[in-house]
Amino acid sequence: MKKLSTVFVLILLLKITTIMAQENKSKILVLIHSDNGGTYELAKEIATGIESSKNATAVIKQVKESQNSKLKNIPVASVEELPSYDGIAFGSPIYFGNISTGMSEFLSKTVNLWTNHALEGMPATVFMSAGSGAGKELALNAFWNTLAVHGMVLVSNGIRGTESINKAIPQGNTVLGVTSMASLKDVERPTKDERALAELQGSNFAKTALALKGTFSKKVTAVAPVEKSEDINALLKQKNITLPKVPQPAGNYKPYVRSGNLVFINQVALKDGKILNPGKLGVEVNEQQVKEATKATMLNVIAVLKEAVGGDLNKVKQCVQLTGIFNTKDDYTKHADLMNTASDLTVEILGEKGKHARATLGASSIPVNSSVEIQAIFEVE
Repeated sequence: MKKLSTVFVLILLLKITTIMAQENKSKILVLIHSDNGGTYELAKEIATGIESSKNATAVIKQVKESQNSKLKNIPVASVEELPSYDGIAFGSPIYFGNISTGMSEFLSKTVNLWTNHALEGMPATVFMSAGSGAGKELALNAFWNTLAVHGMVLVSNGIRGTESINKAIPQGNTVLGVTSMASLKDVERPTKDERALAELQGSNFAKTALALKGTFSKKVTAVAPVEKSEDINALLKQKNITLPKVPQPAGNYKPYVRSGNLVFINQVALKDGKILNPGKLGVEVNEQQVKEATKATMLNVIAVLKEAVGGDLNKVKQCVQLTGIFNTKDDYTKHADLMNTASDLTVEILGEKGKHARATLGASSIPVNSSVEIQAIFEVE
């Protein structure tokens, strides 16, 4: 019986010791955005270096979901969890001498952490995957500037490991953090030496994180949730709004033109292959008929817009401007009342994103005898 008791006590002590050892370890987040997996390859080496001393554990997460087969199973980090770590290693591709759009968008959501000093005193290090290697120091500096504003303790790589790298081929090492020149295909990227430098950077960072563990307050701050816009495609079904088929051009032009993030659309009151309520207001048609034609015209505009964004109206960022042109007599002045039909429908479908600048005017005639023509400009993703 005494032997059993002794064994039980030893097992219990072993478990307690294991738990205490785990609690004394630094927990470090390796936070990445990766396009094609290059940054992720460096992240794995950083994580290996972090855990090499047995005094730290590394958790790799990404800032946004990816459909890349190498990345799609990596968990996505939340802004709220950042203060819960003992250090963060940030990794990103280099975009024209800057951090990537994905990483920048994630960091833009940390304003609440900044105002609450939630990351002050926490150690941070950075690594990046470049194309040709041009602009890598600029990009690393951009990373450092952002983290410095948060009051994080910036841990550089220095010249560790540079004496042993192969200088016969281009390497991505810098004193601010390791990089890899992904577009140079003469050798595998990251190279053996770039991987070694990343592992060394992770190992050095873990030592700093362990030394600073417990010296800064882990302020877990409630971050205001980002309101999700209602799914516009589902909203159309819910409201029983059916978009017509995209009207085909009657001449040498396109249903829409996209220039940058702007989409330009012109439509008339075509419905089921015919002009709805054609003619001049006050002569062939009345105001109610023109409003019906205006609604049909705006539905044509939205149908063309849906095609312009690949079928997903959630990619519409803003209706910039609508211009309504109405076939009226010279003395008619209530054009704005007619155009309200189009404006109200746009807001009904797109919500706040549908609110726009507007112009309305009259014309002595409109092509194909339509009572209305609408010109629209949208900003899209």
